[in-house]
Amino acid sequence: MTDDDDHELARRAGSVLTEDGAMVAVAESSTGGLVGSKFTDVPGASSFFERSIVTYSNDAKLDLLNVDLGTLEKTGAVSAEIARQMASGVRENAGTKWGVSTTGIAGPSGGTPEKPVGTVFIGTACLEDGEEIVSATRYEFDGDRLENKNQFARQALQDLIEAVESRE
Repeated sequence: MTDDDDHELARRAGSVLTEDGAMVAVAESSTGGLVGSKFTDVPGASSFFERSIVTYSNDAKLDLLNVDLGTLEKTGAVSAEIARQMASGVRENAGTKWGVSTTGIAGPSGGTPEKPVGTVFIGTACLEDGEEIVSATRYEFDGDRLENKNQFARQALQDLIEAVESRE
């Protein structure tokens, strides 16, 4: 994908959020602020993008997103459970309708047979009619560290688009 493709994906995410009349907040671990950066490349992003919190360390996840310590110890930071808690935590923290999270292993080290380098969990959370709907999906990409981070960010944008469109 090119930078133009990334820009179009971020613009499309902003468009579906705007049509929904909603704002999004992002909790980023493995992407280190890249999702937020892609959003702010879109003119008028302040109409749909509230904030991005980089919670790279486990302490940051606990302190800023209210991730559960027991879950973190049981599943590790790279898990569906933590991705869901991160998306929910950032959504609640920001007071937005939508929350998105990324937690993964960009590489080149840190992978295991169960969670190889290139593994990421993308979480989405939506508050609608007083009910929160939260999900997380696992993906595996094959690239170097920077390629993986870009793929993780793109997937987060794509998952957000699909989640918003599915709620319409």
